[in-house]
Amino acid sequence: MPLSEDEQRILSEIEQQLYQTDPGLARDIADTTVYTAASRGMKWSALGFFVGLVLLVLTLGIGEIPVIAFGGFLIMLVSALAFERNGRRLGKAGMQQMTQSVKATGFRDALGNTRSRLKDRLQREDED
Repeated sequence: MPLSEDEQRILSEIEQQLYQTDPGLARDIADTTVYTAASRGMKWSALGFFVGLVLLVLTLGIGEIPVIAFGGFLIMLVSALAFERNGRRLGKAGMQQMTQSVKATGFRDALGNTRSRLKDRLQREDED
């Protein structure tokens, strides 16, 4: 059911007031989607898998500490399972949205642009 002109005008005014009073919150809300948590989980799982792989390779090279190498394998296993679970949660529609986001904004921005978020948080803390 489409909104009436009055409802659209009221919604537009509320949105403008939000941008004026708290632009950081408005930006965070605009950037957040239904699939944000699942895609973030996939990123962390991929990082965990890489860390486990590095740990496994480095400790197997030493040869004296097979328990740590096994720990690296377990980290890889848990990360792979978490990646698969988040991939299922993301679903086909979420994957399409993620790939469109990467194409539109570039790979660096699609990964979350952590540097700019950290910079914004530090600036907010300095202001307080």
